[in-house]
Amino acid sequence: MFKSSLTVLVLSLVFGSLSAQSIDTFHKINSIYDEQNPVLSPDGRTLYFTRSRHPENVGGVIDLGDIWYSNLMPNGMWSEPINAKKLNNKGWNGVLGFVGGSDVIYLFNHYSDDNSLIKTQGIARSTKTTSGWSFPENINVPYYKNTSEYHGGAITEDAAVMVVSLESYGSAGGEDLYVCINKGNGQWSEPKNLGQTINTKFQEFSPFLSDDNKTLYFSSNGHNSTGGTDIYYSERLDDSWINWSAPTPFTELNTEGKELGLHLYNNTYFYTSTLNSDGFGDLRIYIDPESDEPTPLDTTVVVEPTGVTIAENLPVFDDKVITLYGNTTNKKDRSMVEAKISLKTTDDTMINSIKSEKGSYALKIDAIGDYLIRVEAPGYISHQEVLELKSNEINAFEMNFALDPIEVGTTVNLKDVLFQQSKAEFLESSYPELNLVAEFMKENPKVKIRLEGHTDNRGIAKYNVQLSKDRVEAVKKYLVRKGISAKRISGKGYGGSRPIADNEDPAKRILNRRVEFTIVKN
Repeated sequence: MFKSSLTVLVLSLVFGSLSAQSIDTFHKINSIYDEQNPVLSPDGRTLYFTRSRHPENVGGVIDLGDIWYSNLMPNGMWSEPINAKKLNNKGWNGVLGFVGGSDVIYLFNHYSDDNSLIKTQGIARSTKTTSGWSFPENINVPYYKNTSEYHGGAITEDAAVMVVSLESYGSAGGEDLYVCINKGNGQWSEPKNLGQTINTKFQEFSPFLSDDNKTLYFSSNGHNSTGGTDIYYSERLDDSWINWSAPTPFTELNTEGKELGLHLYNNTYFYTSTLNSDGFGDLRIYIDPESDEPTPLDTTVVVEPTGVTIAENLPVFDDKVITLYGNTTNKKDRSMVEAKISLKTTDDTMINSIKSEKGSYALKIDAIGDYLIRVEAPGYISHQEVLELKSNEINAFEMNFALDPIEVGTTVNLKDVLFQQSKAEFLESSYPELNLVAEFMKENPKVKIRLEGHTDNRGIAKYNVQLSKDRVEAVKKYLVRKGISAKRISGKGYGGSRPIADNEDPAKRILNRRVEFTIVKN
């Protein structure tokens, strides 16, 4: 709904000269959560990955992994990721690969109609339709068993061969690498261990095959790794799938962190690393500087993935003007919403106002500086953010807005209503968001809300509960002073009993200190 501070990053992306250390194309994707298993769609426009323990996962913060996706933007960066809800359940979910183009996707694990955990294991397949991905169809693989919480693997483009990592029958140590052969008519061979040259008494993860099925890439904390989990490659010496060349470390990528999930597209490697990422995996990219293969990333197209249309007719302004563009969507179901976009200075002077046609918008900003972006649509809670433009060296910038529908059950996190430490006294920066809540209540006189206060789990529990109650009461009193009837506002403080993030991680703990409101009557 409300305000956050955004700064345009000045980026220099020349794909032919990128190194693994200089990449910043994923700054909208990489987060305090764990990002793994990057898989690029065959058209090069959509990147799928698995994100663990995110509040928007199907199973919430205890969910070990949901599939998310991000779209390639015209400036070569990847967009804010979206949860691919139709491909997820409460278990670990990941993309195995695409077969025959971008419209058939293969997935790890099995799915049940009621979205519950399912006891059988194997793979699944989904087909892209006019309404998005179909419900995944389970595929049985004989003796497919994985007792590990880690998953990984890949399927060839013709669905002839699948390589996977499993802790299963006959594993040498932890996870081993296996191959499954498609026998036709939907039948697969049982997993075959790739042998002792590849598999060690340690762990082998996330295998991937080259296009000719000759080169195997994988990760391992065996094979004399540098201390973490490193990426290796090996050549298949015959058709037996057990004779391989001695694994060679991928020295350009390996660090003292953990490198996993490598996928190769022409000359471009996608993978993850925990280096400089607070112990969790972040997406990385490496482009082979000696290869004459073209990069699969087309940075000049306007992306039009299923369900999202990004500014189809993006205006072209002169070099000194910044184009702000993006989508306005329903946060609940991701459908496009036509909205009014207002651009103001921070002292509330109107600069420009446009409508998002079919949920897409583009407007120009003539100068760097600080601005207020206001998004309004009938039936939705207004959204306001601060945009800080520090440089005009980048001439196009994407901002997407997911609007909360005005309906019973909608919960909004007042992320910019901040308090002095251990007190119920507002910081000065809280008032614009508080005023927006009051304005929303005035515009919707039948709406009643419940305020909920939360803290992290540090300190004495009963004091945290009282502090959260006091902060809820402070918000209520402010809204009443703004003319909102106290009868329309209830509230409760929960202390640290309802965390949405890991309290043991300082970077995540701050997410638990929050005030929210939920619409209880409309």
